[in-house]
Amino acid sequence: MNQKLKLAIPKGSLQESTINLFINAGFEVSSISRSYYLSFDDKEIEAILIRAQEIPRYVELGVFDAGISGKDWILENRADIIEICELCYAKRGLKPVKIVLAVQENSPVKSVKDLKGKIIATELVNLTRDYLKKHRVNCNVEFSWGATEIKAGHLVDAIVEITETGATLASHGLRIIDTIMESTPRFFANKNSWKNPWKRTKMENISLLLEGALNASRKVGLKMNAQKKDIPSILKKLPAIKKPTIAPLAAKGWYALETIIDKKEAKDIIPELKKLGASGIVEYNLNKLIY
Repeated sequence: MNQKLKLAIPKGSLQESTINLFINAGFEVSSISRSYYLSFDDKEIEAILIRAQEIPRYVELGVFDAGISGKDWILENRADIIEICELCYAKRGLKPVKIVLAVQENSPVKSVKDLKGKIIATELVNLTRDYLKKHRVNCNVEFSWGATEIKAGHLVDAIVEITETGATLASHGLRIIDTIMESTPRFFANKNSWKNPWKRTKMENISLLLEGALNASRKVGLKMNAQKKDIPSILKKLPAIKKPTIAPLAAKGWYALETIIDKKEAKDIIPELKKLGASGIVEYNLNKLIY
């Protein structure tokens, strides 16, 4: 009997970036137009697209063995699950999103304390109530079915919303007065599925590959040649996970150096390496990086 691991993949804002993450991790993933089912080249994986808001609950109930959703939605659902790993990516980048409290720009509200007796609209009702309880503020929290940004100052006094850059809120004339939390996607498992040795091993392997793909997306590899006399000064300039690999070349007194650096540092480091005597410098992308 063939065993299957049932995965819930977030549909919507995280859909494209999540599928790309699996592809970068080494999986071939495809979908049929308007279908909620994803096809993996791994026949042991059965994957379905579903709203990120619902995934924690369905994983807890055992409908799925594992899933990916934001930490905010895990907390919102009060989901009792096993968190396998944190995956720091978003719709447009590799940073956490923020859950913020916002009001209309011209609102007299300056802090959460000013919202006593007021109305807040949000999809994250439980999370918002927990936040208000922490600050000892009593107000009415309404569930928002969408278009939450346009409600502040018109239908409600404030909103709690997820934002990546704050640009959408600003475009609607809103002002952030507090950040409730930062949230990143998590890969997590149903408790009973985690107790199954085969499923647990499968999920741990997937986690390793996903984390490796994310690690690699932030790094690049560098290769270069240098004379022995220039190596000490080059090594001082080169960051490395441990130490650069150094190997002798056929030409006497010449060596090959190889290391891994942060992608964002490459444009500044490469010209410096050239000045220090490095030649034949090659920058290359990484597929996976496992620490």
